[in-house]
Formats: sequence, C-alpha cells, structure tokens
Amino acid sequence: MNLIRSSGAALALAALALSAQAAKVGVSWASFQEERWKTDEAAIKAQLAKDGHSYLSADAAGSPEKQLSDIDSLIAKGAQVLIVLSMDKDAILPAVRKAQQRKIPVIGYDRLIEAPGVFYITFDNKEVGRLQAKAILDVKPKGRYVMIKGSPTDPNADFVRAGQQEVLEPAIKRGDVQIVGEEYTDGWRPEVAQKNMEQILTRTGGKVDAVVASADGIAGGVAAALASRGLKGLPLSGQDGEFAALNRVALGQQTVSVWKDSRMLGQKAAEVASALAAGKPVVGAQKWNSGEKKTALDALLLTPVPVTRANLDVVVKSGWIGKAELCRGVSGASAPAACK
Repeated sequence: MNLIRSSGAALALAALALSAQAAKVGVSWASFQEERWKTDEAAIKAQLAKDGHSYLSADAAGSPEKQLSDIDSLIAKGAQVLIVLSMDKDAILPAVRKAQQRKIPVIGYDRLIEAPGVFYITFDNKEVGRLQAKAILDVKPKGRYVMIKGSPTDPNADFVRAGQQEVLEPAIKRGDVQIVGEEYTDGWRPEVAQKNMEQILTRTGGKVDAVVASADGIAGGVAAALASRGLKGLPLSGQDGEFAALNRVALGQQTVSVWKDSRMLGQKAAEVASALAAGKPVVGAQKWNSGEKKTALDALLLTPVPVTRANLDVVVKSGWIGKAELCRGVSGASAPAACK
C-alpha cells in the first residue's frame, strides 16, 4: 500500500514538473497576406506542440498600431515568450520594451528588431540578395537593370539590396550594367510593385533588360507590369519559393526564386522559444551586429537556396511543392527537367 502511495506521489510530482515546464508562446504576425506565413505558422505550431508548449497568435493585418495592441493582448493572455514578425522596425520597439520589462523573451522572426536582448532568427538576407543578383547577371551580364526593393520599414529590404549591390558593383563600375530605376515597395505588396514597375517603364520608354525584384510577391507584380507592355522573358528574380513564383520559373517567366524553407525557420524559431522559456542557451546561436545601430544580438542565420530551371527538382523532392502545381501550363521540349 505504501508502495502504491509512493508511486502515485511520484507520478503527481512528475506531472507537476512537466506542467511547470510548459509555456505559452505568443506569436505576433505582421500580416498573413503572403502565402508563406501560413507555412511558417504550421511549423511553429507543430514544434511547440512536440515540446509541450501552447501557441497563441494575433494577426496585425498590416497595421503597426494593431501590432502593438496585439502584443499587449498576447501578454495579457499569459504569453511567456514572444515570437514577433514585425510590421515596422521602429514602431514595434515600445511593445518590445514592455515585454522585456515583464521578463518575457522576444524573438525577432525573419525581420530584424534591433533592440538589446532580442533574439534574431532569419535566413541570411544579404546572401539572398547576392544569389538573386548572381542569377540575373549570369543570364544578362550587360544591360539596363531595374531594382524593385522590399518595404522601407523592413530592415530585410536593405540587407537584400546590399547583397545585390555587392554582386552588381563590378559590372556597374565597368559600365556593363546601368541601373535605370530603383524603388521600395511599401508593405512588400505586389500591387505596389506593379505600379512602381509601370512608372519606371513609362520613364524609360520600356527600355529595360532585367529586373532584380527582392521577393516573389513583388516579382508577381513586376511580371504583370511587364506583360502589360508585351515584355516577356526578361530576367526576373524573387525569393521565398512561393508556388506561383516557382511555376513562373518552370514556365521561363522568372529566372530565380531564392528559396528560404520556412518550415525549417518556423521549427527553429519554436526550438529557440522552448530554450528561452526554460532559461537555456540556444544551440548554434552566434553574435550578430549588422543592423543600423550595430546592436549585438544573439542570432541564428539559416542558409537560403537559389532555385532556377536547372534545379527545380529540389523543391519537389523536399515536398515543398507538388510536380503538378510546379509544372502547371508547362509543355514542350523546352520544359525543365523537373517537369518531364
């Protein structure tokens, strides 16, 4: 009888210990307008569940003001760690300070939040830019280039652009490449990118040879603008591995989509949240201080993969996209190997 009681007490203590380790992880999304964030979310939720934690979330729907109130709400609901995809690099700072005052760890997810104590997890965005520019330069080593950048409120836009410039600079200095248009894209919105591209085409009389677009959604807007002017087959870049963009690559309408496997990013972010909730160090973290303020942050930088017609099979073999969706509308002898 004593043995039974002892066993019962031990089980109860073990259950209490497990309960004490479980944490509520709040995730503040800037906006769900882009296809990829739902993939990130699924990976975060799966890993948190595996680690015994619960998931809370809020969608700011593109509003920096709403994101501040969202984070207040997540804190009020008991979030013990925050994962934040910020809408605005500066507007988010009061919410970060409020969380830190309550000893709640903050993870800057995919977009930099440059504040002491924030953990930063993303893909290497300068490398994204390098890979984009290299792919375009490989197919168009000389010509009139347009640069369609990301949102001015997102530091990633400038990191990507810096990487692009590193690759293009020698060709620009030789006079082989001339940049004839350059614009930010508010909110990374495709319709804004389309309008910007249309205006550049008007200013240049349509004399454009290549477009270095910083994301797949932006590339979609650019492609629409080019098509409206009858400009087909121009070298065009993007990033994120969006399904529509990968299909454009297969069709020959986009040169490269730099793939950032957001399943991996979401999983790693959840693992970081678990470590921080337990007060443990994050395995593989490094010091990073390449932002405007040169704030030293603990960070994880994952490696992106450029996807072109030559290696489209990589996204099929990984289970990222099905062959039917990738190859929709693709036919003929010029079809890439992944679609044959």
